[in-house]
Amino acid sequence: MKILVSAACVLLMLGAGASAQTLDDLKRDGNGGSTDNILTYGMGYHQQRYSPLKEINKQTVKRLVPVWNLSLDNNWGEQAQPIVYNGVMYVTNARATVAIDVATGKQIWKQALDWPPETPRVVCCGVSNKGAAIYNGKVFRTTLDAHVIAYDAKDGKELWQSKAAEWKEGFSLTVAPLVANGVLVTGISGAEFGIRGFIDGWDPETGKHLWRRYTIPARGEKGNDTWPQNNNAWEIGGGSSWITGSYDPELDLMYWGIGNPAPWASQSRDGDNLYTSSVLAMRPATGEIVWHYQFTPNDAYDYDACWELINADIDVGGQKRKVIMQLNRNGFLYVIDRTNGKLLAANAFEKVNWASHVDNETGRPVETDIAKSIRAGNATEHWPSTRGGKNWPHAAFNPQTGLLYANTLHEGRMYKHLEIKPHVVGQRYQFIENLPLPRAADEPLGHMEAIDPLTAQKKWRTPLMDFQIWSAMLATGGGLLFTGKETGEFIAVDADTGKVVWQFQTGSGINAMPVTYTHQGRQYVTVLSGIGGLYWNIAREQLKDKGHSGHDAS
Repeated sequence: MKILVSAACVLLMLGAGASAQTLDDLKRDGNGGSTDNILTYGMGYHQQRYSPLKEINKQTVKRLVPVWNLSLDNNWGEQAQPIVYNGVMYVTNARATVAIDVATGKQIWKQALDWPPETPRVVCCGVSNKGAAIYNGKVFRTTLDAHVIAYDAKDGKELWQSKAAEWKEGFSLTVAPLVANGVLVTGISGAEFGIRGFIDGWDPETGKHLWRRYTIPARGEKGNDTWPQNNNAWEIGGGSSWITGSYDPELDLMYWGIGNPAPWASQSRDGDNLYTSSVLAMRPATGEIVWHYQFTPNDAYDYDACWELINADIDVGGQKRKVIMQLNRNGFLYVIDRTNGKLLAANAFEKVNWASHVDNETGRPVETDIAKSIRAGNATEHWPSTRGGKNWPHAAFNPQTGLLYANTLHEGRMYKHLEIKPHVVGQRYQFIENLPLPRAADEPLGHMEAIDPLTAQKKWRTPLMDFQIWSAMLATGGGLLFTGKETGEFIAVDADTGKVVWQFQTGSGINAMPVTYTHQGRQYVTVLSGIGGLYWNIAREQLKDKGHSGHDAS
């Protein structure tokens, strides 16, 4: 598994170094800051995954060639977004953190992790890590056995390590940390094992635990009345938080998506089950919840809301509004006022049969007879499937076009709730049957698409007939989108038409997050290549038939 850097010209060598990053630097990332650096997950606190860079464009992309690649010596798969600062690239995976000279591709330092070999059993959908954070001369990451670590950015020396939870109880950490208002924030994984989810705040200097906000309220707390009062469902109710939240420094609010309740079968947990399948607007200094919005009350379908919450200022009915946008797993595209949580628009972007629409006044989905059949315990054809209309791979938003660009899924399942058995700590806690549907030869598995946020109408939609795409989208000022395929191709797409205009075979599947940046006045594109994660686990035999192994030697 490796990292690939491509550019329109050959790089010149630059001596690597690292120095302090300030909160102002983080605020400017993706928002007028230096294009030499990528300091935050999502390429800006807003998580738009957009760069105005345009040296690589529709005319010049044909000259895009590899500059260097570096083996990361990891057989688990690559899903992380690189961080770039002062000529150094920082990448993570489940096994290691690596600092790389961007000029040469040479390793500067590497810190390997030594978690217990049985740890992957508590990971739901692929042994991975989503990336690092950088602040004040330190690089931060999370670990599979639920620790948070700080390294010196210059030499990789471990500065502190703090334990968030006990992995044997079903907890794990794969999230890229967020530094907001001077606090290091992390979210937990493990809903499929019946954890009670939470979000943590840490002192980035010392690793001291500052606060914990549980995503499921306890008895006596606001929101607990949305759980049964005659059982302990809330204590084992899920609510993971494993994708990094976005942040608005002006409002001092971070927006964190919360995952599905546990178990998936819903008969033991009547009520809305706050704050599962929701977004929380929170103060980073204290973890205070300022407002919430629940996408799927009493989620019976595994409709995580963990996905990226993209911040933008857009025109809504002739008025400029501060919004967050999410292509939710439940098949609806939401636009919400990020100052107060008011729903502005919610429209289906994929095939949806469990709800007819979202009520604009109440913000609640209006469930159909399909949902009633599922809740009654019947095997039912269900759209979108538990993998969602879109899964975790990030969408991009181009503020110049006003469009979202995403890799979406087109998939239904025969879905059935099973009898719920007693919870066993650290063991799977789902109780569903989830079987594939027959597929017509001309029916796509998913799409690349350009979507209007307020209407969910498509400017274009390119069907995927071979494999779904599990790589993130990157949008650029050059009129291009970059993403990667499970079959190994790193591709550039015309953002106006959806047509693939360039590709390079990396030698292993891509389900990571491409980035673009400048170095010595030139634009470069980087992506991690190394198949792994959920889709590899599901489709590995088909992908092997295509000649792509789970790792490569390079």
